[in-house]
Amino acid sequence: MTPLPTSMRHIAFDAPGEPDVMHVVEGPVPQPGRGEILIRVRAAGVNRPDVFQRQGSYPPPPGASPILGLEVAGEVAALGSDVKDVAIGEKVTALANGGGYAEYAVVPVGQALRFPSRYGAVEAAALPETFFTVWANVFDMAGLKSGETLLVHGGTSGIGTTAIQLARALGARVLATAGSADKCAACERLGAVRAINYRTEDFKAVALEVTGGRGVDVILDMVGGPYFERNIGTLARDGRLSIIAFLGGDRVESAALTPIMVKRLRVFGSTMRPRTGDEKRAIRDQLARTAWPLLSNGTIAPLIHATFPLEQATEAHRLMESSDHIGKIVLTVG
Repeated sequence: MTPLPTSMRHIAFDAPGEPDVMHVVEGPVPQPGRGEILIRVRAAGVNRPDVFQRQGSYPPPPGASPILGLEVAGEVAALGSDVKDVAIGEKVTALANGGGYAEYAVVPVGQALRFPSRYGAVEAAALPETFFTVWANVFDMAGLKSGETLLVHGGTSGIGTTAIQLARALGARVLATAGSADKCAACERLGAVRAINYRTEDFKAVALEVTGGRGVDVILDMVGGPYFERNIGTLARDGRLSIIAFLGGDRVESAALTPIMVKRLRVFGSTMRPRTGDEKRAIRDQLARTAWPLLSNGTIAPLIHATFPLEQATEAHRLMESSDHIGKIVLTVG
């Protein structure tokens, strides 16, 4: 077996700022501890939290790598103590607690899954962050069931494209919002029964029309404050609003709370990174049973908008911030 190198290339930034603060540096290869594995990274997903961390508004939790990157795919290069689930050389993709924009990354073994059948590293790297997030918020916390209706805001984001496909595959009816005719068409190709152009249409009015005035059962929201009151008005009785980001701001100017009581609504939010290892392992196990077979048989698939070599992480972040993409952005690591 070829010995591991002692150093690796990774993306770093010296101070928060615009995308061009990022640059490639040499650093030590991290060592896996108890219950961890070292992955030789071949591809790493780019996600909105990476942008927030680079900007200085989303610091890594205590003990996590300060290197950007929350999802990776590659081969297992080394095992920490008490690891029995995988073997050196196996191809895995994993939700990382940080450290993904690098040639090597350490992840808890409970957050790793083997590649779906016939998947390469780029496709596999596009899975963990969005699938963990969608499963936790839409199916676990919000309890979306077959036959219910889901409204997905930001339908062409990585989260959105995942939520549309997974919800439809598991028997739900899906509506989605997007900001252009092309993006709306993409949502409908992925399985949304109706895509709503939020620039020209009122999503509440359209959702109520499509559901015959009943409203939707679950809303996955990443806009935040500006949508809160209309989200409440769009939900059916016993509806659930899951908030995962505040791209439009985290303040509500004004909102009537009576509908929450009258319709018995539930409003909650969550982030993935601070969850415990046991919580993430439980989500991993649920995905392995439900989503991974659908990926392996081709029922659903990640939508890759663009790939960039690691050295062009700056360009990848510029694209992410432009919101011009439809689906996932992935870095390739030589």
